[in-house]
Amino acid sequence: MKILFTKSLDKEKVSEKLGTLALSGVEVSVDFVEVINTEFIKTKTFGLKNNSLIFTSVNGVKAFFNNGFSPNENFAEPKNYNKIYVVGSQTKKELRQHNFGTFKLCKNASELSNFITENSVNEKFLHFCGDIALDILDEKLPLQNISYKKIPVYKTELLYPKIDEKYQAIVFFSPSGVRSFAKFNNLDGMQIFSIGKTTTSELEKLTDNKIITSSKNTLADLLNLIKISI
Repeated sequence: MKILFTKSLDKEKVSEKLGTLALSGVEVSVDFVEVINTEFIKTKTFGLKNNSLIFTSVNGVKAFFNNGFSPNENFAEPKNYNKIYVVGSQTKKELRQHNFGTFKLCKNASELSNFITENSVNEKFLHFCGDIALDILDEKLPLQNISYKKIPVYKTELLYPKIDEKYQAIVFFSPSGVRSFAKFNNLDGMQIFSIGKTTTSELEKLTDNKIITSSKNTLADLLNLIKISI
């Protein structure tokens, strides 16, 4: 069984996680290909007072701090305090690396949009994201008269690799990664694994194949799904 991951990961760790498949007589080999490249955008800092912050990716968090921004988490200053909303446990983990917490964690942008429209309509939101971020929040929040603004802090380049080797399974980590891979490759005859619902939605535009999707939006959960599905 040959599996292609559309992202560079630690080969030893991935192989170790999937190694138990050999016990069932399935020999597994893994390869990795980068399908996107990201680069931080230099952004002049400005005051965050009276705004809630949204991060939907690890790169958004990294670029935010790389540009010199810093949230205010002092509860004693309610007018200056920045609530932080995030999508994905890895995004939350990256914030913790910078010693900041999270007010609300959601699995995907749709879940976050629903939470905000039900609970946070009077807040003003700044979304630190990539230049080709999905428009789910941008489409839904203004319709509810919720103040929302995208702040692009990194750009994503689609690399469009051409894969000649044959694989039995493929693993995707983002909608942009799906678009990049699909330009010169097809998914015929492959088992498809997806990191989460948003990535799966992009895949469903391209194939009728069954897509096995992580419910926890984590690599660990995705590797467990591969183990039990192959």
